[in-house]
Amino acid sequence: MIPVRGVEGARLVVLGLGRSGLSAARALRAGGADVACWDDNVQAREAAEGEGFQCVDLMKPGACEGVSSLIVSPGIPHLYPEPNRVIAAAWAAGVPVDNDIGLFFRSLGGREWDHFDVMPRVVAVTGSNGKSTTSALIHHVLEEAGRDSQLAGNIGRGVLDIDPPGDGGVVVLELSSYQTDLARSLTPDVAVFTNLSPDHLDRHGGMGGYFAAKRRLFAEGGPDRAVIGVDEIEGQYLANQLAEGKSDDRVIDVSVERKLSGPGWHVFAKKGFLSEYRKGRQVGSIDLRSVAGLPGSHNHQNACCAYAVCRSLGLAPREIEQGFQSFGGLPHRSQLVGEKDGVRFVNDSKATNVEAAVKALQAFDKVRWICGGLEKEGGVSGLLEAAGSVEKAYVIGREAAGFALQLQGVEAEVCGDMATAVARASEEAQAGEVVLLAPAAASFDQYDSFEKRGEHFMEEVHKLL
Repeated sequence: MIPVRGVEGARLVVLGLGRSGLSAARALRAGGADVACWDDNVQAREAAEGEGFQCVDLMKPGACEGVSSLIVSPGIPHLYPEPNRVIAAAWAAGVPVDNDIGLFFRSLGGREWDHFDVMPRVVAVTGSNGKSTTSALIHHVLEEAGRDSQLAGNIGRGVLDIDPPGDGGVVVLELSSYQTDLARSLTPDVAVFTNLSPDHLDRHGGMGGYFAAKRRLFAEGGPDRAVIGVDEIEGQYLANQLAEGKSDDRVIDVSVERKLSGPGWHVFAKKGFLSEYRKGRQVGSIDLRSVAGLPGSHNHQNACCAYAVCRSLGLAPREIEQGFQSFGGLPHRSQLVGEKDGVRFVNDSKATNVEAAVKALQAFDKVRWICGGLEKEGGVSGLLEAAGSVEKAYVIGREAAGFALQLQGVEAEVCGDMATAVARASEEAQAGEVVLLAPAAASFDQYDSFEKRGEHFMEEVHKLL
């Protein structure tokens, strides 16, 4: 645990008692704070009370009196579509609002660091798609190379639950827009922007607000080095804003759409080959085609981002390649579930938006595609660019019929539920084809999470296997 600094004797309130909320409450108490909590869920309050925390209804008159700060869990809206009532009350009372990410950055480090030979480093990864795989891949490569590394944030453990990093230790954080948007302190040593595509638009008031939340990771703290995916205009803008000139190697540009050139520091992938260029010369390369855990161009972008981070941390290309080769991938992200009679079954339940689903489809040549769910803002028309690899779509979800109607030019069968979709796809699949779950939609119409959806897919596949 990382005790929160500067809170001894102060009264702080934690709103939301999920994983990050409870870990924040524990870390605040360890720092000497007087901690109160609240969650609308009775079971969550009972769990907190079981750990000795006082639960206080924050909407009661005077609840904010004497409170020095309100710590908010990431799932609670603070601005759009409208502020949570407790947050609005805190604003009215002049109480600063923060989250566990802000507490982490302001509490990391102490006098013990004066005796370290190598200062610990924090790598923070954000973006619309690929940030989980990129974060996990960086962590894996560092561990394989013998470096002390911890993975936390939006993946793995809560940021305040990790151990204080030791001499030369690295903390790798996956940060969502919900986390970067509110944190009052954001000071990573290395920051990564993978890409940007429409997502969570209601929470951020549109694309501009969504990008602004991501951009805070780079604008607020000024990382020593920034790794920027430049295949979208937002990444190009961000890279330009951060660099002092063409040769400024504090910014590493990343692309999977074109060769990058010029005097700066570039990492790109073309036709399955990763290349690193510095000062106009190639200094490293990796053949990604043989890396089983990173299939498709979207994973090649993840590999480029992870490679750039690891190089900036001093690893050699050969060390990074060895780490790539032993990386098994993450659950629900291009996860090979099994194979039968030449047909592969792949779980990409994490493809909850159109852009992620397009990338998943483009990774394979002949696809029996299971899709559908709670449709996100903007529709699914962008999926049609990848429809050439689709032999047939098998649509699930409460609005499966409406979803199927939008797949113009694609043969689609309305299945409704996962069991039917897996059964029909497997019946019709031929050797050499892939049965792919890439929903292009949220899971909440039928499942509690994309993980539950992916697990159900795997259960149905295992019945067949």
